[in-house]
Amino acid sequence: MTIHVNPDAHPALILNADFRPLSYYPLSLWSWQDAIKAVFLDRVNIVSQYDAVVSSPSFQMHLPSVVSLKEYIQPQRNPAFTRFNVFLRDRFECQYCGSPNDLTFDHLIPRSRGGQTTWENIATACSPCNLKKGGKMPKDAGMNPRQKPFIPTVYDLHNAGRSFPPNYLHESWMDYLYWDAPLEP
Repeated sequence: MTIHVNPDAHPALILNADFRPLSYYPLSLWSWQDAIKAVFLDRVNIVSQYDAVVSSPSFQMHLPSVVSLKEYIQPQRNPAFTRFNVFLRDRFECQYCGSPNDLTFDHLIPRSRGGQTTWENIATACSPCNLKKGGKMPKDAGMNPRQKPFIPTVYDLHNAGRSFPPNYLHESWMDYLYWDAPLEP
């Protein structure tokens, strides 16, 4: 295949069949190769395309910039408990001082006092605040989190992720990305 422009600079935004992004953070993107493969396998519809073209001796195609899945993927209701998802729920800020640096988990009820590693007992904390709180209860340390830890829904995490737009947003994606308006479940 002959490539007329650098295709690595041409990722495709992936939308569900309802034209919502599969994910906001990280933004649901495919490489141009994966997008073209999905087109040929008849798994997606091309919604928008770049001016960039890939071609072979018998074929030429504009690179897709936005594709939508032909079959709807039901979003998960309960996101996995992961470090990334806890940080995303807490908007990548220490829940005690607001710092975005050197983030860790803090057990509100310390493990030494029987605290579990669960959504409701974990808050994002920077290392200095986590060390300061130590094995104390928040009240005893005089450190109450800004928000009470909670079990987020996928919609909560999508809404939180929309606070962090990626560095690169192609103009053809803007009709499908709503960075300022909250999503509705």
